[in-house]
Amino acid sequence: MRTRPRIAARALAVSLFTMAFPAAAETIQDEQAWLNLTAMGPIAGKVVYFAELQPRFGDGVSRVDQLLLRGAIGWKLSSTVTLYQGFAHVETPQRGGRDINEERSFQQLNLALGKPWGGELSSRTRLEQRWRNDGGDVGWRVREMLRYEKPLRPASDAVSALVYAEAFVAFNDTDWGARSGFDQLRSFVGVEVGLPGASTAEIGYLNQVIDQTRGRTRVNHVASVSLFFRH
Repeated sequence: MRTRPRIAARALAVSLFTMAFPAAAETIQDEQAWLNLTAMGPIAGKVVYFAELQPRFGDGVSRVDQLLLRGAIGWKLSSTVTLYQGFAHVETPQRGGRDINEERSFQQLNLALGKPWGGELSSRTRLEQRWRNDGGDVGWRVREMLRYEKPLRPASDAVSALVYAEAFVAFNDTDWGARSGFDQLRSFVGVEVGLPGASTAEIGYLNQVIDQTRGRTRVNHVASVSLFFRH
């Protein structure tokens, strides 16, 4: 009988096929909460600033997953264009190991793109240079955000619907894990609430899709609260 040799041959073929074409990419999901506290306003003349503190809670909102400190000095080129130079410090706690610290220098361009459909459309382009304490390379990354907000009641900015999307693309590989190409995508839907003065709060859901390479994708479901203190 040739049945057994045929079965063995088929089993070997299946094994070789499996090794040549690994299983579908793995997706890891997490529930998180991000709190963003930002102060911003003029310094003198056309010189402006912003300073930001952002703790992020992960692992089912059970611990601090990341802490971000970021600030920048800007120059208002016109009523619709502002250019910034900034710096950020990012701490990522590691269980059972040394925390990962990342330093970033960045250049940022804010543009007001108009008021279509009774709302406000704007963009933010940020170029980052990134250093980490677990490697020696400098990573270059660009981030592009498109944002749209529209008052829920005409002639009132008390509450506005808010959506934005921000794409991250890395320019080079690094010895600490960055890979050139698509890095992540953030998509937000929620509301902007007017506070006393020109301050605002943004509350909603943020979906973060991260390419962790080697066939792994991370999806974070984030409850996002941002407070902007303007003066």
